[in-house]
Amino acid sequence: MEPVSTQPTPSTPALFESAPAAVPANGPTGRPRTEFPTPDVLASHGPARIITLCNQKGGVGKTTTTINLGAAFAEYGRRVLAIDFDPQGALTAGLGVQSHDQSTIYDLMIGAVRDAHDVIVPTRVEGLDVMPANIDLSAAEVHLVNEVAREQILARILRQVSAEYDVILIDCQPSLGLLTVNALTAAHGVLIPLECEFFALRGVALLVETIEKVRDRLNPAIELDGILPTMFDSRTLHSREVLERVVEAFGDEVLETVIGRTVKFPDASVAGTPITKFAPEHPAAQAYRQLARELIARGAAA
Repeated sequence: MEPVSTQPTPSTPALFESAPAAVPANGPTGRPRTEFPTPDVLASHGPARIITLCNQKGGVGKTTTTINLGAAFAEYGRRVLAIDFDPQGALTAGLGVQSHDQSTIYDLMIGAVRDAHDVIVPTRVEGLDVMPANIDLSAAEVHLVNEVAREQILARILRQVSAEYDVILIDCQPSLGLLTVNALTAAHGVLIPLECEFFALRGVALLVETIEKVRDRLNPAIELDGILPTMFDSRTLHSREVLERVVEAFGDEVLETVIGRTVKFPDASVAGTPITKFAPEHPAAQAYRQLARELIARGAAA
């Protein structure tokens, strides 16, 4: 009996040839999915890279992102300071901090408190501190309108503490007024949370134009760290189309990390704790950890 040949023929598959390399699965943005590495432990802390979270449209996830991104950075051993720069004080409340009997960022802005350390409050998350705010901050623009170099007041405040932190996150109010210009002037980078909804998309070009004006006139070092798609619902055609248009318009400036819509965010806010602590295994918590890793990999944080 003749031995059976194991060599491939035109009519038989090449069983012993190596299989073709697997094509990486695409993420929600339509680009190949990237695994961002766990960052190395820092040997020392500071000086901080200051990131402003900004969008003149409300309800796009700025505060949620500031809270949970800050907590994710802290999990990776970074020292983080979150600054509530919105008179609504949602960041302060979302981190479980009381502001009515506490000195706030407003007191620093108008000079009633001189030392920034007197305003910083530790949160329930180790490594994450906050400068709280309340409705008093709404009067800041009126007080500052006649000040010399009024756009640089926040930058001067942060110089007192930047050496003690690795990341400083500024949660802006939904406007492009004097407070937001202060935040952009103080920042090294801007992160734009963008709800995957048509009307949110319309304002991004105006915001990018404002950032360019601040770069030209006040802060030449400012960079766009990325556009973060938020409130994404893969089940709806509208969400998918908006995300596709954002990627077409802004390319690699759109981060790979996409934050989905979930009821866990308001639940965590009521509890006054980040979702990374409230529901640590939830996909939304994992998404914010990925966002922290992605920003570190991009060089937007230490």
